[in-house]
Amino acid sequence: MCHGGPTGFSAPSFKASTQYWTSRGLAVLEVNYGGSAGYGRAYRERLKGAWGLVDVRDCAGGALAAADQGLADPARLVIMGGSAGGYTALRALTTTHATFAAAISLYGVGDLEALARDTHKFESRYLDGLIGPYPAARDLYVERSPISHVDRLSAPILLLQGTEDKVVPPAQSAAMAAAARAKGLPVALVMFDGEGHGFRRAESIQASYEAQLYFLGRILRFVPADVLPGIRIENEPIQPGQ
Repeated sequence: MCHGGPTGFSAPSFKASTQYWTSRGLAVLEVNYGGSAGYGRAYRERLKGAWGLVDVRDCAGGALAAADQGLADPARLVIMGGSAGGYTALRALTTTHATFAAAISLYGVGDLEALARDTHKFESRYLDGLIGPYPAARDLYVERSPISHVDRLSAPILLLQGTEDKVVPPAQSAAMAAAARAKGLPVALVMFDGEGHGFRRAESIQASYEAQLYFLGRILRFVPADVLPGIRIENEPIQPGQ
């Protein structure tokens, strides 16, 4: 799991959201990758100019270490996150081939240049320190955008997105879904009407978790198709009932 921010922090505290996964037999590793708060300035500044590099490397390294220690199945590693964490998840699928069996992005960033141009005022220059000043460093924004490397997409993707998101516009998730669809990868895009950047309604939160569990169950083959109401997974390698 990749936290948001990206200079946020995953605290070592009880989380009902984490228990949702562990109570269903999924091991969870919450990665405070280089750039996370809480470890001092030097650690936080590891992400300076290196977003999309350090975070991906640390998350992939953590997942592989868990597999090496027998804590996770190396063939069924999944990367997931929301917002900036969603970007890390999508970026990982274009840079860490064969590491992850699937990715889940909740309102994640697929196009950094579009984010730099269109995001809200509060974070309008946030990316200058994480990537470089825009537009002077435009080449870096393009190079590190998952949407620029759809030819490298390597695993199924679930994208969850609010239709009223002003931070990461819905078009970004739609573009990533279209790219995965064109490659023939299993992909599902679930849009939540009236939701913004982060889901607020109880029914949306419940539906998002059910969609995630169903998606992982179908892709990793551990949940029968009739356990949850399900979502439409395009290019699914197995069909409902199998």
